Amino acid sequence: MFSFFKKKPPVEAPLPGGEAAPVPAPAPETAPEAPAPAPAPAAGRSMFSPSTWFGGGGREPEPTLTPAPPIDIPDVAAAPAPAVAPEVAPAPPPPVAAPAPIPAPMPAPAATAERGRWLDRLKTGLRKTGTSIQAAFVNAQIDEALYEELESALLMADTGLKATEFLLEDLRRRVKSSMATDASQVKVLLAEAIAELLKPLEKPLVIGQYTPTVIMVAGVNGAGKTTSIGKLTKHLASEGCSVLLAAADTFRAAAREQLGVWADRNTVEIISQEGGDPSAVSFDAVNAGRARGKDVVLVDTAGRLPTQLHLMDELKKIKRVIAKADGTAPHELLLVIDGNTGQNALAQVRAFDDALGLTGLIVTKLDGTAKGGVLCAIAREKPIPVYFVGVGEKLEDLETFDAREFAQALLG
Repeated sequence: MFSFFKKKPPVEAPLPGGEAAPVPAPAPETAPEAPAPAPAPAAGRSMFSPSTWFGGGGREPEPTLTPAPPIDIPDVAAAPAPAVAPEVAPAPPPPVAAPAPIPAPMPAPAATAERGRWLDRLKTGLRKTGTSIQAAFVNAQIDEALYEELESALLMADTGLKATEFLLEDLRRRVKSSMATDASQVKVLLAEAIAELLKPLEKPLVIGQYTPTVIMVAGVNGAGKTTSIGKLTKHLASEGCSVLLAAADTFRAAAREQLGVWADRNTVEIISQEGGDPSAVSFDAVNAGRARGKDVVLVDTAGRLPTQLHLMDELKKIKRVIAKADGTAPHELLLVIDGNTGQNALAQVRAFDDALGLTGLIVTKLDGTAKGGVLCAIAREKPIPVYFVGVGEKLEDLETFDAREFAQALLG
């Protein structure tokens, strides 16, 4: 990025005839005129100028002399005029390179476009939940009536009493500090308050700290547990992870076959035993994952209600047996909850967390419910990270959770 400029050498202007013109000798009593003072050299240009560097001086004009009357002395040659030294311009300072700007990292265009398409699907999925909340701002004034409308809308969205009270108090503070004067401004402030409330739930799923990373997945029947495992397998495979599935849901009919279909779709291996003990299947899968060098072992457990104590005890047994195969496992304990169940989802989170010690959640079926506000209730009362949210049945309809995206989609 450096530009180097060279100074042109001064050009000697030849006199007519190619030689220095002879000048007759001056009379002894007549002294030659003193040469005029040299002009000040021109100021140097900026280093960013496209022109080259040149000196500002040239040759001084020849002084005019009045010849004396000729002296009658033969064969005396005229003395040459004294040479005038050419002026030399001062050498320019060396150019200094401007510091090169450091570009900010930009996300990959493909990834940005894909995330934009996901946000559109999320907005469509949360339309049922957000419609009543958005309706409170139509032709509204900033008064108590607006806050009462918002309170009813948030409760109808299954935000829960504690989260609703927290959001409204936070919203009042934001409106006062920003001196908002329009309902549309209050809508933006509410989106910011929801995003801040949901921020503790935003956490990435870490893979690679353990090899293999053993993920145990639980959930009640009908929550979409096995389907979510298939989608999660696709997500992990697209990130370059090798996955092994464990069909430990041996209680439900055709559960093993259903997981096998997902294994075929994602081209991954599966460990299953017809009518086998779920703990034994889990144990074999962890050992096989280690022997085959897999990055992730996903264990599908049987769906059960938290009130079915004997089945919850079976779930605890699977966890203990996995720990026997790998003393650090299971590394993740995920619960799949159905967004349609609203406050019941919060009760499931409490029960499974007490029994197993959950590390993360997968929230499904947000596209078919008006109760998507349950995430606010979870954030306020049981802030367990939400790794993924789902808004459809397709493989690409399960994506990582982003609090700001969720709040923007909820309020349009």
